[in-house]
Amino acid sequence: MLAFPEADVPVVAMSLHRSLDPEVHLAMGRALRPLRDDGVLILASGMSYHNMRGFRRGGGGEAAGTAFDADLGAAVLAAASAEARAASLRAWTSLRGARDAHPREEHFLPLLVAAGAADDDDAASRIFDDVILGAKVSAFAFQPTAQAATT
Repeated sequence: MLAFPEADVPVVAMSLHRSLDPEVHLAMGRALRPLRDDGVLILASGMSYHNMRGFRRGGGGEAAGTAFDADLGAAVLAAASAEARAASLRAWTSLRGARDAHPREEHFLPLLVAAGAADDDDAASRIFDDVILGAKVSAFAFQPTAQAATT
């Protein structure tokens, strides 16, 4: 409601594929990519840290969340191309603290859909960066380089 207070924007919800395969979710994003040329906003939910047991331990996920967030940030932000970013994200479980940050993929895979919708002309940026209940949490955006320079 903050971005579109009149709620006059059509919304289509998508589900994750039951396989939870990273490549399937990157491919979903690539399939959605042409819609961006028509002005469609592709918004993916999720978190860079989603371990409810870690949250309940009162910050027990701090070290794993910080390590995973740092490696994830490097994978998303430092990639030289969309394919390099996709390759890093396909192998997300090899990032430090990956399974501590995400015992299951459901809250991570939406990032892969958004990343799949981005192309080589899109700049990646970290749009949220904070500590929530002791865990480091980030959110990312992908937008045309010219647009990213003005926001």
